[in-house]
Amino acid sequence: MTTWTRWFQTKRSAAATMAAVGLLPLMASCTTTRTTDGTASTYLIINSMEGSSGATPTQFSSVLASDVVTNVKGTDPVTGASTLIPTVFEDGGQVTFSLGMKDPGSSDSPTKPTSANFITITRYHVEYTRADGRNTPGVDVPFAFDGGMSITVGGSNATVGFVLVRLQAKEEAPLRALRGGGGAAVISAIAKVTFFGTDQTGRPVSVTGNISVNFADWGDPS
Repeated sequence: MTTWTRWFQTKRSAAATMAAVGLLPLMASCTTTRTTDGTASTYLIINSMEGSSGATPTQFSSVLASDVVTNVKGTDPVTGASTLIPTVFEDGGQVTFSLGMKDPGSSDSPTKPTSANFITITRYHVEYTRADGRNTPGVDVPFAFDGGMSITVGGSNATVGFVLVRLQAKEEAPLRALRGGGGAAVISAIAKVTFFGTDQTGRPVSVTGNISVNFADWGDPS
C-alpha cells in the first residue's frame, strides 16, 4: 500500500467518525415525552374530555361553543319590566380517566391495580393555541392558567369536572372584543389541558388532552 493510499484511508475514517459523533445531538433531540414515561407503576388514560357553555352547564360536547356574553332574562330594578341582562359565565370541562398498568399487578389480580397503584390528581394547566400560529396570550388567545383538582383514579373509571374557560378570560382581550359582533366574529382555538398527580407512593404522573373551543357571541338560549 502506498503512502498516499494510507493517508487517504486514514482521513476518510476520521471524517466518518466525526460525522457520526456530530449526529448524536440531532438524534437525541428527537425524543418525546409520553404518558408512560416516569417511575410510577401506572399511567393515566383520558377516555374522554368534553366542555359545556356556562349558559347551559349540563350540556356537554366534544367541541365547546364558548359564549363571550349571554343575555339572561331578568327584571329591570327601576321599572319592574322584563328585560335582558348581559351576563358572563365561565365554561366547564368534564374529563373521564382510567388507569393503565406498566407491569402486572398482584399475583391474584395481575391485570388490576392495587391501592398503591392508584393515582391522585391534584392540579391541571390549561393553555390555548390557534391553528394559524397566532398564539400571543391576551392578544390572540386567552391567558393560560392553573387550577386545583382532587380525585383519585383507581380500579374503575373516574369522572371529574373542571374550569375550561375562566370568567376573567371573557372580561379581557381578546374575548371581550367579540361581544356584540365587535372585532372578529369568532376565535377558534385548541385548549390543551395537562393533568398532574402522583401515585400513592408519591411518584409523579401527568397526562395531556386537547379539546376544540370556538369563542363567539353565540345566540342566547331561550
